[in-house]
Amino acid sequence: LKIVDLFSGEHLKPEYLKINPQHTVPLLDDDGFILADSHAIMSYLVSKYGKDKSLYPTDLEQRAIVDHRLHFDSSYLFTRGSLITRSLLLDGAKEIDKKLLDSLSEAIHMVEKFLQNTKYVAGNQLTIADFSFVTSITSWIPYVPITEAQFPKITAWLKKMQELPYYSENQIGLDDFLQVLKKNAKTQLNI
Repeated sequence: LKIVDLFSGEHLKPEYLKINPQHTVPLLDDDGFILADSHAIMSYLVSKYGKDKSLYPTDLEQRAIVDHRLHFDSSYLFTRGSLITRSLLLDGAKEIDKKLLDSLSEAIHMVEKFLQNTKYVAGNQLTIADFSFVTSITSWIPYVPITEAQFPKITAWLKKMQELPYYSENQIGLDDFLQVLKKNAKTQLNI
């Protein structure tokens, strides 16, 4: 594991760009096989090394739902929150743009609907889609607070996710992100 310092521009250095022209994190180097994007990386790692196929089901219909959720996260949930973060940290916005906030809120309400009849975001089994969603949802709480009154299904799901023995690994990165946000954003956030 190598930590890439985005704030120092490490992801923009020639040696990093040589292996990842997208200059994004995370990046996987599995014995010379290079793969970017957390969603693709999770799918690859579980398919290649996973002993428990329930995290990324082999049943075509179940896998299609997991894939849908992964695409929803990368195209909507993560992206909409990232646009707000970019405006606050890189563009110097003094407040959150209402259209961006409404767009993120809409995506989070969709997650509540995904959880309406299932225990997890892609069914009744924990999958890699849950890992993607939990990192996005918890990162965007400063913009759209998750309350039990407004999001009862997400709240219950978050509690289950936080009980996982490896959840604390996510918490470290989340705490770092929230500190950067708190320190650098020029607006009041729910941190």
